[in-house]
Amino acid sequence: MLQNALTPRVFIAATRQNDGKTTTSLGLLAALQRRYGRVGYIKPVGQRFVEIDEQKIDEDAVIMDRVFRLNCPLVDMSPIAVDPDFTRKYLQSANLDVLVKRIHKAFDRVAWEKDFVLCEGSGHAGVGSVFDLSNAAVAKLLNAKVVIVTRGGIGQPIDETVLNHALFKQEGCKVIGVIINKVLPEKLDYITEFAQRGLKRKGLELLGVIPYQPILSRPTLGAIAEELRAEIITGKPPFTQTVSRVVVGAMGADRARDLLKPGVLLIVPADREEIIAAAGDWMKSSLEPIAGVVLSDAVKPSGVILKQLRRFPCPVLLASQDIYKAASEVHDLIIKTRPDDLQKISLIQEVIARHVNLDRILNSL
Repeated sequence: MLQNALTPRVFIAATRQNDGKTTTSLGLLAALQRRYGRVGYIKPVGQRFVEIDEQKIDEDAVIMDRVFRLNCPLVDMSPIAVDPDFTRKYLQSANLDVLVKRIHKAFDRVAWEKDFVLCEGSGHAGVGSVFDLSNAAVAKLLNAKVVIVTRGGIGQPIDETVLNHALFKQEGCKVIGVIINKVLPEKLDYITEFAQRGLKRKGLELLGVIPYQPILSRPTLGAIAEELRAEIITGKPPFTQTVSRVVVGAMGADRARDLLKPGVLLIVPADREEIIAAAGDWMKSSLEPIAGVVLSDAVKPSGVILKQLRRFPCPVLLASQDIYKAASEVHDLIIKTRPDDLQKISLIQEVIARHVNLDRILNSL
């Protein structure tokens, strides 16, 4: 049973994956830390994790700990990590009581001597239902009121919010209100006015409208290197360069040179020496280099090419995937803010502080 009933808390949910839940949590944690000082964080059920000291820890818990130095064991900030076999094992032998106790104990430790706890869900209200720990059920377990994050627009976001609201309501959870994320700046006032009207008709309050920030939707070279499991040929991590466009080196050298710009990631086999040479020539005459080069097909550069690559002012990586597979994996990459993305984190904190009404959230608790 949950022991701590006093520490204020809020549960951040979303209408679907990649709506901006972690972005919102990052910004709110910064604002809460300024307001309260001692703030805790927990992601009770996580689906994307890394292994730290032989423990599976959700990636979001890692970034919150690194950014805010929350002085709490990571294993308590991420008590349940859903690995590929988790659901199958649960359905074979349900152990809900064990999982519930783990969440309760983790929250009590996270909340110890804290003035506020931010709880982050793992998607829409129903995620986790298959093992009886939907986001709505977890919010109820933690006795937390809920903020729903959805993406820009009016009709679809409100439709999806109402659907999620119904499940939270069924579990007996109070939804404080809604934050709309990724709104085109030129539509900010329009969306604010009509979303506010639409939500009010459903008994929900609009807590903030966050303008779309292109840089937050772009991967860093470090994230790409991790996704491709690439070997470093030149350059020193962390690779925080933002990649705005991918150029696949499957054309002539002149055409490749025309496509190169700052922020471009060039994916090219090491034996396309004319394209590599063209990239080197372009960077000699440019004030800013491209974001990086990925050599595909696990083809290591020859001595002559390697010497040339080491003069590049950008990192060079080697991937085992063929050129089109590498480009496809980069294209499909889920953009997650990483602890080293200091520029992104600073922007997130600034934007959330400016566009989300923290006082309304706190007054609702």
